[in-house]
This record gives sequence, C-alpha cells and structure tokens, in this order.
Amino acid sequence: MMTSAAVSISDLVIQRGATRAVDNLSVDVSPGRITGLLGPSGSGKTSLMRAIVGVQVIASGTVTVLGQSAGQESLRSRVGYVTQSPSVYRDLTVTENLRYFQRILRAPDSDVDRVLEAVDLVSVRDQLVGTLSGGQAARVSLASALLGSPELLVLDEPTVGLDPVLRRDLWNLFHDLADAGLTLLISSHVMDEASRCQDLLLMRSGR
Repeated sequence: MMTSAAVSISDLVIQRGATRAVDNLSVDVSPGRITGLLGPSGSGKTSLMRAIVGVQVIASGTVTVLGQSAGQESLRSRVGYVTQSPSVYRDLTVTENLRYFQRILRAPDSDVDRVLEAVDLVSVRDQLVGTLSGGQAARVSLASALLGSPELLVLDEPTVGLDPVLRRDLWNLFHDLADAGLTLLISSHVMDEASRCQDLLLMRSGR
C-alpha cells in the first residue's frame, strides 16, 4: 500500500467564467482511506473531483494523483470515476455496458460477474439500462468504475436518491474496498454521511 499521499493538491485554482470555482486550495488525500468531500451545492466539489480525474481545465496549481500529474494516460486504469449522472449507455443492457468498459480497460472477463455481485445487480444484468430505476442506473456506473484494479475511486454523490438500505449497503462496500487498500474520495452534501468517512474535507465557495 502507498505510504505517501494518494492525491496531492497544491494552490489549485479553477475558474469558471467570472466565478472562481476552486480558490487556491491545497490538500493531501491519504491512501487506503475514505475521505468525504462535503459542502453545499456550488461549493466546488465537482470541479475539484474533475481536476483530480484530469478532465478539468485548471487556471493554476498542481494536482498529483498516485505520484503522477492528473490526467496522464497511465492513470486511466488506476482511477475509477463515478459522475453525478449515470455515465452508461441506456440502450445497452447492464451486462453489455460492463462488457464494453471491461474491454476498454482490458480487465479480466470475470470482473463483470464480480462487480455485478458487488453492487447487487445480478438480477437485472440482462435489462436495458434505460428501463432501470435511477438508483439501479447509478449502481451500473459504480460497477463500471470498479472494473479492473483501480487504486483510487472518485465518487461524486454516489448515494443521492438511493433508499436507506441501499445507502447502508454501499457504504459497507466502500469500507470493504478501503480495508482492501483502495483510496476513496466521496462527495456528498448530506452531513449525516460525514460519520461514515475516515477523513473529511469541507468546502464552501471554493475554499
């Protein structure tokens, strides 16, 4: 397991038009732990996560992920990312979606069954994603992020809109993943989820 920071951010500035979405932020994310990123809507959480994944233009500062500059091609199989909206294909079945991403990542064929069980979607594996509930579609996105052997999972409000039992089960899964050595950065605007995290980063107005 890594001993240095899984994510190291120094003097990060992200500008969105006239708004400074992230304002000179510096933080280290510890490896093998669950870091909660909490704050109200518009506080800069998503912009920060996009910068960590490497899909956000930054004005200044540095973002280092697993010892490399964020966005490097070599990080694609090492970082799993789940956006707020399900990022899967509605006209494909659950299994077809996962097979597609599994091949892109060159993950083992057996990974599809593994992640289906992890997020409790085995019973709907042959359904079109477009016919699933919002919570089920969100879990398909999470399953795709678990394919391969990610070392860092960046999850943007993964429990929003889910029922209490599923939220509990997902948080149990997150802790199991952290116990196995993965680093998780999980955003939320629900303060009661803070108690489920091991470290907390509180954001407001980009700070």
